[in-house]
Amino acid sequence: MKIKHQFIFLLALAGIGFSCDSELDLEPAQSVSEDLALENEDNIKAVLVGAYDELGVGNLFGGEILRNAELQGGDGEVQWVGTFRAPREIFQKNMIAANGDAEGTWIDAYQTINIINNVLDGLDKINDDDRPTVQGEALFIRSIIYFELIRFYALPYEAGQANSQPGVPLVLEPTRAVDEKSFVTRATVNDVYNQIVSDLTTAANVLPADNDWRASSMSASALLARVYLQMGDFQNALTNADAVIASGQYALLPDYTDVFNRDDNSTEDIFAIQNTSQDGTNSMNTFFSIPDFGGRDGDIDILEGHLSLYDPSDLRLTLFYEGNGAMRSGKWNNQFGNIGVIRLAEMHLIRAECNSRLGSTTGATPLEDYNALHTRAGLPVATAVTLDDILLERRLELAHEGFRVHDLKRMQLNLGNFAYNSDAAVFPIPAREVNANPNLTQNPGY
Repeated sequence: MKIKHQFIFLLALAGIGFSCDSELDLEPAQSVSEDLALENEDNIKAVLVGAYDELGVGNLFGGEILRNAELQGGDGEVQWVGTFRAPREIFQKNMIAANGDAEGTWIDAYQTINIINNVLDGLDKINDDDRPTVQGEALFIRSIIYFELIRFYALPYEAGQANSQPGVPLVLEPTRAVDEKSFVTRATVNDVYNQIVSDLTTAANVLPADNDWRASSMSASALLARVYLQMGDFQNALTNADAVIASGQYALLPDYTDVFNRDDNSTEDIFAIQNTSQDGTNSMNTFFSIPDFGGRDGDIDILEGHLSLYDPSDLRLTLFYEGNGAMRSGKWNNQFGNIGVIRLAEMHLIRAECNSRLGSTTGATPLEDYNALHTRAGLPVATAVTLDDILLERRLELAHEGFRVHDLKRMQLNLGNFAYNSDAAVFPIPAREVNANPNLTQNPGY
């Protein structure tokens, strides 16, 4: 189902001010100087719909968060050939503090967080029956944004360590005017992850299991599985991935190619950004595709270093095609298609990996989960599987969907010539934010 826009939603968002780009009136992006009046239940619910819309802007899950993860971790497998400077810097891991994409993601992320904080602040105006759902959806949106912020703008979380390195500002209350409280400091990486886990745990407990296209308890559990995997907490990642699979609410599609380029959610989609020709952005289409399908000139080439990873009989190869003189990923050829954020295949891969690492068989054996995807790709049933096999399957199944750099970092593998924890592998805190906020420290190297 697509988002149904209402005049009340537009009016509600009209009260949300953006940080001014003027040198004479520069404000931190996590601060909003206009008062947002959420006087009644209808306004609050409309603004929550607006938060979903903000989540889908180009700098966030409209595609660039996914694109940048592939560019930053794609050495030898993809090549940026476009003319835009900001993504080229990300691909080369040679960003400047004023990188436009890093700045845009930061600003839109904190703009969305502030919308959500206003919704949470108005929960007392929501009727008793609907309040838990509104709360859960808001916490889910805030969590998924903070998860991306902490993974891009801070050094990686490392299991068993204090993780006291600077993270990102944790803003948990609405900001309606710029004052001394607006000049926040960076919370530690550990504190940000703890907040994400806390919010998602609450969301999973209060949301309904089925919530149409919006966040549900299973969306929260699936995101928790992803977060715990990034943290190296394999037992909790396993528990949450298994809960999603065991719910029976989702099913793998028989044909892998049917998963992508959809106008609606499939049985495999756990959470997806709703996109239409009237509203929405699909930056993955813009940069991965070509003009024949609504994209640019083909800004991202798929290299033989990636294609050679597949068995020649792997049906997933059929999604790649030659266009504008290079190989392209066919996952993003619908200009107005939904953008899948979490799908069931990932949960099978998480469960397989965690069971393999832990020597357990919760929900299924690693071999069973592996074969569920391996055979769908037209490959023979495997009779044995190793952790390396599972990790390769993950690399192929989830290719060009926004996972690559984060998998490299959690497994402490190099990003081309750079170490997983290199300063060059961390986004800069936008220069305009550091200039506007004396309490906001910059990442090393910028």
